[in-house]
Amino acid sequence: MAKKFKRAQIKARLEAKIEQGIPLIGAGSSCGLVAKCAEIGGADLIIVYSTGISRLKGLPTSHNLGHSNHMTLDMADEINNVVKDTPVIGGIEACDASSWDLGQLLDKFKSAGFSGIINFPTMGLFEEGTLWRNMKESVGLGFGREVELVRLASQQEIFTMAYVFTAQEAEDMARAGVDCLVPHAGGTAGGLQGFATVDYGLGAKKIQDMITAAKKINPRLICLAHGGPFAEPKDTEYLYRHTEAVGFVGASSIERIPIEKAVINAVQEFKSYPVK
Repeated sequence: MAKKFKRAQIKARLEAKIEQGIPLIGAGSSCGLVAKCAEIGGADLIIVYSTGISRLKGLPTSHNLGHSNHMTLDMADEINNVVKDTPVIGGIEACDASSWDLGQLLDKFKSAGFSGIINFPTMGLFEEGTLWRNMKESVGLGFGREVELVRLASQQEIFTMAYVFTAQEAEDMARAGVDCLVPHAGGTAGGLQGFATVDYGLGAKKIQDMITAAKKINPRLICLAHGGPFAEPKDTEYLYRHTEAVGFVGASSIERIPIEKAVINAVQEFKSYPVK
């Protein structure tokens, strides 16, 4: 059964790794097997998203497969059953109108055994000015509600992570007291269902602009990175050289692309031995 961690314990563990120069890895894990293997591999955080279910179904990453918060809460037992000593973080869709009371929503995630939260699915995936985002913003279900979720969780001493997509969002989350910022460089490239994306240079600049904005508010903020052209381990060499990110959050990079490669290679290898 997964150990439940306090906010201060998680921050201390992460900061100790940073002091040693070891990159932090948040592993998106939407089933027990992935979570179990990610922990064995040394993941610092196990992050549970409803969106990962679409990846495990062989589909492009999507958050439209059902009621996100219910789906994530339903995954908690499976993940906690096999994770032993790694903080498990739950993805909360703050902009879900059926969970208007954010305090009650946080209580559900705490009761399910999550040691922290992250704002995902997020309205940040929709560009400002688009019809859908404008509609959500106009009724109080925009990105500001995700900021409020992080602020409330911080006040309750819950460990918080936050995806951000712009410098302004990064500043807002830093002011809300987020513990770990995750600048998002876009949908992850690579594999069978990868997104079209920017190159290393543009991706790194986007990430660093958000880190710079957030660190003006909190210079000690832990900053990781996610997505865009940074899809596989070798890609992070460029990321770390050109940004202040001290680690990486992988979703498709952990629970989709490696599985695709492993299964394809295993079947091909089995097929390579002749029968009598």
